[in-house]
Amino acid sequence: MAPNRGNHGSMAVTYDISVRAEPCYDAQQSVPEESKFLFRYSITIDNGSRHTVQLLTRSWLIIDGGGEEHRVDGDGVVGLQPILKAGETFEYSSFCPLRKRWGTMEGSFTMRREDGTMAVVRVGRFYLVQPESVAAGKELG
Repeated sequence: MAPNRGNHGSMAVTYDISVRAEPCYDAQQSVPEESKFLFRYSITIDNGSRHTVQLLTRSWLIIDGGGEEHRVDGDGVVGLQPILKAGETFEYSSFCPLRKRWGTMEGSFTMRREDGTMAVVRVGRFYLVQPESVAAGKELG
């Protein structure tokens, strides 16, 4: 069974750099009876600016359905610090485990332009939702 994709993504544009997030629930890697829910997400970064930029760091705020906050900060994404020339696109996929049936993610990427100036590019809030719990009307907390 393929992961279930919902309409829970986001799109944000900062300094002419757009970031699209597309989440999906991975039922095969989740164990709901043990409160283990795995969500995958794909990020697409489109450099619509006239500058070459390098993604240096990421910062995530993850809030689970119970209101517990988790912050994740680090260098690059999936072990890379990609360089995007004007007009280029970079895509990557990752995952987020939760102990609740739903949660949210949002954050930012710190980019360095070729002239050395820094830009913080926003990643809009997107939703991590176990579709089966919504369809069955189960408690989401």
